[in-house]
Amino acid sequence: MKALVTGGAGFIGSHLAEKLLSAGNSVDVIDDLSTGSMRNIQGCRENTAFQFVLGSAMDEQLMNMLVDRNDIIFHLAAAVGVNLIVREPVRTIETNIKGTEVVLEIAKKFRRPVVIASSSEVYGKSEKVPFSEDDDCVFGPTTFSRWSYACSKAIDEFLGLAYHRQFDLPVLILRFFNTVGERQTGQYGMVIPRFVRSALRGEPIQVYGDGKQTRCFGYVKDVVDGMIALIDDPESYGHVYNIGSTEEVSIEQLARRVKALTGSSSEIRYVPYEEAYSQAFDDLRRRVPSLEKIKNRIGYTPARSLDDTLKIIIDFMRRELYDAT
Repeated sequence: MKALVTGGAGFIGSHLAEKLLSAGNSVDVIDDLSTGSMRNIQGCRENTAFQFVLGSAMDEQLMNMLVDRNDIIFHLAAAVGVNLIVREPVRTIETNIKGTEVVLEIAKKFRRPVVIASSSEVYGKSEKVPFSEDDDCVFGPTTFSRWSYACSKAIDEFLGLAYHRQFDLPVLILRFFNTVGERQTGQYGMVIPRFVRSALRGEPIQVYGDGKQTRCFGYVKDVVDGMIALIDDPESYGHVYNIGSTEEVSIEQLARRVKALTGSSSEIRYVPYEEAYSQAFDDLRRRVPSLEKIKNRIGYTPARSLDDTLKIIIDFMRRELYDAT
């Protein structure tokens, strides 16, 4: 198989590229490196079946060339991270929606299947837990820029499903629930690398809000395995699937677990949202997926527990900090 991964120098994209290459596939990655990094794909570049292209998924001429020579598109290019979304809402909306429009239109031209990376954010402020794929989406007001990301990913899903229904294009949509692992950066607000880095440096571990909000963190390699298993099942196309973990933890508990696993003396400090994001922030209290649909389709069950995942990340970031010194 020849696979094109947009945003392939990013955190999830680089792990996906590695897995595809290890299975004997060839991989093209396109990334503008706005949030991705060449360091993420350093190992991939040693493989002759890998090619990196510096550019944007919104570049129609470049995408025409890449889609033509590949068998499938994994569309992961997007604006990511709460900090980035809050700071640059225009970039968030344009990148997420226009990029998906370009990918789908060119995929239709060449009749290539598309996997679209969506997000648990599309469930918005829904209080029906766990979230199932056909549940209502409940967004906050447009005055809170954080909802621009949720709405843009919902539009991506509508577009993908519309191309499937109207043009019979094979489209598969995955809603990621807080995917974590090696190479994820805390630069854009991702909580686990931010906590681990602070703990390893002996700096205060900053918990935003009261810390009672809960999340489920899925290990990236489990998620990638699920993605690849789904594309091999023709009946998966035309559907939306949650993917991640169902092990729920509060952000406050997460901070304590990181502190314990690192043996850190860091204090846990609570920071109001207004101070963390320089504006009011509309958060949701629980975000827990139902994984019944993907389990019934391909037998997906996460292999790693949260503690196992945290240990992997801590070991990775400890080596990074050691290498930097």
